Amino acid sequence: MLEMKRQLAVLGALAIHLAPAAAIDLGTLGPTYPIAEPHLLEMIQQRLRDKERSGELQRLMEAARSRGAAAVRRPPAVPGLKPTQAPRTYYLDPTFTLDRNIVDAQGRLMFAAGTRKNPLEIVSLSRRLLFFDGRDVRQVERARQLTLEPGSKVKLILTGGSYLDLMKAWKVPVYFDQHGLLVRRFGIRQVPAIVSQEGLRLRIDEVLVP
Repeated sequence: MLEMKRQLAVLGALAIHLAPAAAIDLGTLGPTYPIAEPHLLEMIQQRLRDKERSGELQRLMEAARSRGAAAVRRPPAVPGLKPTQAPRTYYLDPTFTLDRNIVDAQGRLMFAAGTRKNPLEIVSLSRRLLFFDGRDVRQVERARQLTLEPGSKVKLILTGGSYLDLMKAWKVPVYFDQHGLLVRRFGIRQVPAIVSQEGLRLRIDEVLVP
């Protein structure tokens, strides 16, 4: 038993000493199999070459460009909205509380965390905001009437449809509420809806279109 321990110790010492210079063949420890799958990158490259030769890659690229252009021309409609059925008027106080310090470019403190501020104290809403669905003919007509009223100051914001088509037809800026960020901020559930300023509050009117 003592002799066996000495042999194991010697073998261990030799393995440590020889490791940097040579590999020790310990024999086969179990069954071996050839690598059946090619390298992942090579497989992807081969598939791309195959698709390029067949013309499928070009078709996929053209389809992707078409989808991208369509998304720009007609973004996905804001979900959850419906045409106004029950007109309502409500008010929103935009006052918020800062969750961090606001500093200027030189690092000087402008507003401390915890400060409550109403943006309307600093910047007024110069135009009414009209949210409407460009896919609804009646809403489009109502929006057009508002833009033609003398002295009317309205910013047009779509919740569905093509803003590019309206801009070309009306020759005025038309915006789109991407992902419904503004609709959710204002709590709008029906369109058309008009957002205007009254004092230090925002007034939201979800109006009925005849």
